[in-house]
Amino acid sequence: MTPAMRTGPGPSSGTPAPARLLRAVGRPLSSLPLAAAVRGAVALATPLLVGVLTGWVVPPVFATIGALWAVGQDGSDPYRSRVGRFVALGLSASLGLAGGQLALRNGPSAVVTACLVVAALVAGAIGLRGRIWSVAGMHLLLGVTIGSGIPVPGPWWQAPLALFAGVGFVLVLSAAPWLLRRHQIERAALFAVFRAASTALAAAGTPGAAETRRHLTDALDNAHQAMDRHLTAARRQPPDARVEPLLRAFRLAVRLGEAVTTLQWEARPLPAVVSRVPLVMSARLLPVRNDGAVPVRPDFAPDSPGLRALARLSVTAGAERVDTALDAPASPRPARQAHLRYAVLLALCVLAAQVCAGLLHSPRAYWLPMTVAFVYKPDFGPVFRRALHRCVGTVVGVAAIGAVSMAIHSTYAFIGVVAFFGALMAVGVRHHYALATTGLTAVVFVLVDLLGDHRALYGARILDTTLAAALVLVVHFVAWPRSAGSRADCRTEAALAAAHRYRDLSPIVGPDRRQALRRDAYRQLADARRAAVHARREPVLRGTELPDWERAITSAEELCDAVTARALHAAPGPAPQTTVSVASSHAM
Repeated sequence: MTPAMRTGPGPSSGTPAPARLLRAVGRPLSSLPLAAAVRGAVALATPLLVGVLTGWVVPPVFATIGALWAVGQDGSDPYRSRVGRFVALGLSASLGLAGGQLALRNGPSAVVTACLVVAALVAGAIGLRGRIWSVAGMHLLLGVTIGSGIPVPGPWWQAPLALFAGVGFVLVLSAAPWLLRRHQIERAALFAVFRAASTALAAAGTPGAAETRRHLTDALDNAHQAMDRHLTAARRQPPDARVEPLLRAFRLAVRLGEAVTTLQWEARPLPAVVSRVPLVMSARLLPVRNDGAVPVRPDFAPDSPGLRALARLSVTAGAERVDTALDAPASPRPARQAHLRYAVLLALCVLAAQVCAGLLHSPRAYWLPMTVAFVYKPDFGPVFRRALHRCVGTVVGVAAIGAVSMAIHSTYAFIGVVAFFGALMAVGVRHHYALATTGLTAVVFVLVDLLGDHRALYGARILDTTLAAALVLVVHFVAWPRSAGSRADCRTEAALAAAHRYRDLSPIVGPDRRQALRRDAYRQLADARRAAVHARREPVLRGTELPDWERAITSAEELCDAVTARALHAAPGPAPQTTVSVASSHAM
């Protein structure tokens, strides 16, 4: 039962996976997502406890499966985004589970296999179209895999409804804080912008300036996503009194981003007091209590456009309304050929896994195709690393649940074990996929046991996982070895085009449009940098020279910084005319 856990770019590929796993486990307590861990424990244990108390076990087990998948999609993004993701997950997984059950109940093994292959084709066709589609496609395939691999007593519609209820339970737990802290996510995103701006100002004129500027632009992009609903509503009608301070803070944060970028572009170390200005602004704009606090004017002499802009922002914070109706930029997507190729290869891997599963331990051989469905997600990160982490997590999870099974025998104790590993999985989703897989594997063993399968499958599950990972790696790197490189090429080309568009249009458009172009450029450059990191973590043939995507991206970032500084200087003359291209920046 593998949720679609998305992980961003992790540590350097030179660090061994076990060492990174131990580092993730050893994070300071303050950095762990304790609220998410509690949600994971409650979401997985509650349905099982209800089932044991009522004697009605099967539906609660499937509700726990739905909760398991939903915990893998839980996050700290805006509530509206979570709702869309959970709804897509619940509907697609329930539909897949119903289809798989009908195929298992009414047809021979060939029908089950055909159902799996069709589901894989659909999942692959829609899986590269964006986050929501990716989640829906993967869980459609997972639902079919579970439905066609586990005979379920009772009406065919009962398990899908229970699974959807489990997803809904996680949605309620995840969105419940909205009732008490209505705008906490927006406030946290805005505070992150001002903190990142403070760090960036402190790094001005140092070698680490570029990295802090990237963190600032990422924080601005996250703030825009968090504020998008309020910005859209504010264009139609005046905002209420609770939202207006957030909009004012966001508008100033956008202007602050330009000022900080300009100060970094000037490449001069700044007085320490300057780096505290964004924090003073945040205290004024987003006070913890409405005590009417007045900001302290920083003691420095503004002698550059960046400092003058920063001084104006710090003194007039909130006094001036700037409409920043920024349109969310469209992210580049793979070409239709990539969608088709991924769909065919995913279907081929699922077919091979199903055949191997039937030969190894039929009829309850869902683990192999299920593992393939999860591992083969090139849009979620390097395929090789995902396969490796899946194997490591499975081995550790099997060892952990095996040790626990020898020590305890009470059903209620096993529910406590599910709660513990559910919390571990919720932490792993945010920090390390192998850690998430460890928790997930242990939970699945308990669920399978509650469904009546008491076989000792420890060695079989390790074998299944290893075989499924090997199938994916062989098919993927034989038939599509340039997958990650092509994605990096695509995103880099799109990012460079966005940077050139910002350069060309910035001198002739208004501030609102300039901000939209700036956000588009920096966001796509960040996406391109992540794609390049992923591509370098995939194995390549000996002697293959990868393009120098990073140099092209860095040059484009420097171009955007110069354009931003030019706009703030408002100096006469043409905009910088540096042209950056993928072809000219590296050897193909």
